[in-house]
Amino acid sequence: MKIKLIYLNIPFWRAEIGRIALYIGNIDFEDVRISRDEFLRSRKTGELDDGTVIPFRQIPCLNIDGKSINQTGGISRFCGKISGLYPIENAVDAALIDQIIDMATDITVLLGPSLKEKNEETKKIMREKLARGALVRKISYLEELLEEGKRDWFVNQKISIADLAIWRLIGWLTSGMIDYLPSDLVAPFPNLKRIFLNVERHPKVIEWIKMTYPEDYIFSDID
Repeated sequence: MKIKLIYLNIPFWRAEIGRIALYIGNIDFEDVRISRDEFLRSRKTGELDDGTVIPFRQIPCLNIDGKSINQTGGISRFCGKISGLYPIENAVDAALIDQIIDMATDITVLLGPSLKEKNEETKKIMREKLARGALVRKISYLEELLEEGKRDWFVNQKISIADLAIWRLIGWLTSGMIDYLPSDLVAPFPNLKRIFLNVERHPKVIEWIKMTYPEDYIFSDID
C-alpha cells in the first residue's frame, strides 16, 4: 500500500494527526509538503501540479494507491486504524474518539472569522471576546471529559488520534502565533495540560518534532 499525506509545510493539527499516527505506527508513507501557491492552484483545478486529485479542493488530503481521500475525520480515522491509534472493533471507544476530533474542528471553526478579518483592531476585539467566552467555554468542555478518574488519555487509557488532535490544537492556540489569544489559555485546565504533556513527551512524538519541525517554530509554553 502506497500512502501519501498531502499538506502545507506547517504542523497544523488537521495534518499532524495523520502524520504522527502513521509515524507512531511505523507505517511507511510519503509526507508530501506542497507550497501555498500549488495549494491555491489546486483550489481552482481540483488537482495538484502532478495530477493528484484533491477532493473538495481542500487539504489535508490522503492518497492511497492513487485514490484520494479528504476531510480531517476520515483521514485521521484511516491513519489511526492502520497504526493502532483508533479502535477497529470497539464502536463505543471509536465514537468517544470521534467526538474529540469533531470538537477540535468546532474550536477551529470558531477562529475562522477572525483569521479572515483584515482590520487589525476588529480582529483584536474578536479574539479577545473569544478568549473570554466561546473559545474558553469549548475548551472547558474537553476538560470536563477528563475530570472523572483524572485520566492520562482521552479514551481507554492509551494514546489515540484524539490525544494527538488536542495536543496539536492546544499547541497552536497557545503558541503566540495567533495574535491576541493569551498563551495561558489552558492554564485553568490541569487535566488538559496533562494530556498535552503526555503527548509531547511520547518518544515517537519527540522524534517527529526533531525530524520535521523547523528550528524556529514557536511552541506552546505549557509545562
